[in-house]
Amino acid sequence: MKAMNALEMQLTYPLGEALPELGTTLEVAPGVRWLRMLLPFQLDHINLWLLRDRIDGRDGWTIVDCGITNDATRAAWETIFANELQGLPVLRVIVTHMHPDHIGLAHWLTERWNVRLWCSATDYNVARLASSGIAAIGGEATARFMASHGLTDEESQTKIKARTNYYKSMVPDLPHAYRRLLGGDMLAIGGHDWTCHAGYGHAPEHMSLHCEQLGVLISGDMVLPRISTNVSVHEGEPEANPLMLYLDSIKRMKALPEDTLVLPSHGRPFRGLHTRVDQLVAHHDERFADVLAACAEAPQHAADLLMVLFRRKLDLHQTTFAMGESIAHLHALWLAGQLTRRLDADGIYRFTTAA
Repeated sequence: MKAMNALEMQLTYPLGEALPELGTTLEVAPGVRWLRMLLPFQLDHINLWLLRDRIDGRDGWTIVDCGITNDATRAAWETIFANELQGLPVLRVIVTHMHPDHIGLAHWLTERWNVRLWCSATDYNVARLASSGIAAIGGEATARFMASHGLTDEESQTKIKARTNYYKSMVPDLPHAYRRLLGGDMLAIGGHDWTCHAGYGHAPEHMSLHCEQLGVLISGDMVLPRISTNVSVHEGEPEANPLMLYLDSIKRMKALPEDTLVLPSHGRPFRGLHTRVDQLVAHHDERFADVLAACAEAPQHAADLLMVLFRRKLDLHQTTFAMGESIAHLHALWLAGQLTRRLDADGIYRFTTAA
């Protein structure tokens, strides 16, 4: 367990340092069970959730989020099925959003139990495009986009161009049918009402789930206790402004009670939702100030700002995420009129403070 940082210490962790072992679950609220799956990244785990349910007269479980596609995750799920479901079936699979650690095994889980996937339309269809290779994630298109924002070194460009099936390797297929979730939808799960809260910026149309009766929010990746959520601009929407969408989304979550038990996709369940939202807003305000200060000194491209924003050495996986975040900070300030953008003769976008 990593030592808590100063911001984490402002939050409350009702389960302390308890973590579910691989293939086991912990109850965090009546009918709500927490499990974890491993990820092959620096962020080495994802939290998944089992909700006791009853659909069409059948008792069973709803799964929330899936893990990536690999043999280890499938094996861990089989252990869960054998030991943690009390002999009951899975009745449906809900996915908060389209990133591989959340939707990767949706096709296998829905086929394994002959059940429906529930997901927002935007994320379902973006995932299908990405998994089929129609929407480029990695490869030449990503390399060109990163180069236009200053990531031109040969090693990075070569590695990015080689990542042509990166998404598909973790999301090889999607269910061919799904049930659409919309912000404001009320889901009856296990005798309780769960409200869908649509969030934007981290994913196209992320769905968090709030149960007022239980005082629980499955926040997905929108609110995490230790790290700030990745918010990136991608080549498919090169002038996007996702960071303002994200900040607006999490500010709306302050309409929920402060003592809500937040179940995040990474890290430990916590209380202190309003405090954490305020921390995340303050974090990005500080980064905006850093970007403005750098751009006041000289024109900056996104790659110039990596050390300003992240202040540590990054591997390629981290660099691609960091580049997306750097562009997102620049775009938020540019589209607010605080920076100006120019395309220089070398094909790179640079930003300076507006007059």
